[in-house]
Amino acid sequence: MNKFLFKHIDNSGLIVFRIIFGLLCALEAFGAIFTGWIRRTLIEPEFTFSFIGFEWLQPLPGNWMYVYYFIMGLLGLCIMLGYKYRFTMLMFALMWTATYLMQKSSYNNHYYLLMLLSYLMVFLPANRYASLDAKLNPSLKQISMPSWCKWVFVLQLFILYTYASLAKFYPDWLDGSVMEILMRSKSNYFIIGELLQQQTVHYMLAYGGILFDGLIIPLLLFKPTRKYAFFASTFFHLFNSIVFQIGIFPYMSLAFSLFFFEPKIVRNIFLKKKDFYDANEISVPNHRILLISLFSIYFIVQVALPLRHHFFKGDVLLTEEGHRLSWRMMLRAKSGRTTYSVIDAETNLGIKIRLDDYLTKKQQRGASTKPDVIWQFAQHLKQDYAKKGKTIKVYVNAFVSINGKASKRLIDPKVDIANEEWHHFKHQDWILTSD
Repeated sequence: MNKFLFKHIDNSGLIVFRIIFGLLCALEAFGAIFTGWIRRTLIEPEFTFSFIGFEWLQPLPGNWMYVYYFIMGLLGLCIMLGYKYRFTMLMFALMWTATYLMQKSSYNNHYYLLMLLSYLMVFLPANRYASLDAKLNPSLKQISMPSWCKWVFVLQLFILYTYASLAKFYPDWLDGSVMEILMRSKSNYFIIGELLQQQTVHYMLAYGGILFDGLIIPLLLFKPTRKYAFFASTFFHLFNSIVFQIGIFPYMSLAFSLFFFEPKIVRNIFLKKKDFYDANEISVPNHRILLISLFSIYFIVQVALPLRHHFFKGDVLLTEEGHRLSWRMMLRAKSGRTTYSVIDAETNLGIKIRLDDYLTKKQQRGASTKPDVIWQFAQHLKQDYAKKGKTIKVYVNAFVSINGKASKRLIDPKVDIANEEWHHFKHQDWILTSD
């Protein structure tokens, strides 16, 4: 175990990854400013749907979220340059976590991945070469790293891709209908739009996704297939970038390839002036037990979280219980018709509300299909009317369609959602299941 985890290897892959990672973090933050994402997601809404338990975590008032993201962009550049690396990496991780938890209208598994990676990077000696830290303090400079610095990435990616592949084994994915629905909105794409509407392409993409997610890590680890797997990965991620337009994450995924190729290859391409380390020294730190324990707990949690939906009643595609933090990526298309009936508890008279007065169009989509968002909106209405001296009840009439199929009733219309408690570790009885 000591030899496997603490044998030193050349650190070229980690050094180059830090530079790319910092640049991509900066581009993500600055891009959110210039594309209008901050305005649409964090400034225009009256309030945001945070992760339950983090309702206190709301965007800064006025235009201060622009400043917030600008600071994150600067932190990304500092990470890229390796300036005060531990501090800037930790600050970016904390700030990204806050913006991740304060809103879920734009929930994305890639945002979750960036949060995890940011904390992992805090622990890694990624500033030991080609950094301002090493230039200002030459004693920091090293050309090697313990082997575990590579394997934390490999294991994290193996968990991610394995669960992403397994989640696709359900009828609507296997018959190509999910991919057909996802591709409909791409029909106007230049050159490829019409091609993406072909049924043969839908099957290729559906089964190609299963095979890619399930095999890419073993194929990258196996030297005879590594080059071909890299070419397949490049095509896969560039396709995702062009078709789904998911920002920096296809390029970050490609950057992970640095940990699969031989360090000498990485060094010869990116760091030609760097000395190559090949001594294979084993250096066991005094805090070995603590380090192993922390990472063991972390990866046990990573393995366990995507399994939790099996312990909730009903189909996760409908109920959403256990959906988040589980690498269930682009698995279904969901639409809903939902009405909220607000009743004055004292007079038993109905109170008319307009969703447009409370929610943006994007928030309304979540408040029509996602039970946790429906519950949170009911709580918001309850608090809003409490400020006016009124006690209310909220009843929800919600019908949801999964992958274009017949709609199913999602919420028990006889239950006053505003006065129900949220249970993190068990099924909400007012969420109707397909059982």
